[in-house]
Amino acid sequence: MCLVNGKSIKDLQVEVDTYISQFKEGYFSPLAMVARLTEELGELAREVNHYYGEKPKKSSETEKAIEEELGDLLFVIICLANSLNIDLEEAHDYVMNKFNTRDKDRWTRIDNKNQE
Repeated sequence: MCLVNGKSIKDLQVEVDTYISQFKEGYFSPLAMVARLTEELGELAREVNHYYGEKPKKSSETEKAIEEELGDLLFVIICLANSLNIDLEEAHDYVMNKFNTRDKDRWTRIDNKNQE
């Protein structure tokens, strides 16, 4: 079970669904949510560039944290998954299995013996 701040991914999906369900409009269409993902990813990229890249913020720009942008991105990902009835824990397990099988020898492993 994946936990974020003491909550499972399933808990996060239920929390977002409870929030969205109180509005008549409900979830946006999948295509609109992909557009929102693109927008949020762009905002995250901008923040990362300000902190770690060559483009510092202008003094007139408001301070936003990378954590806030990641949170926005996570919210939209959960909305998209919920609207398509996708269990993100199952999706995560599928991807981790893929990495642990297909890609198991792709990267150079750290030799734990030398780290003691």
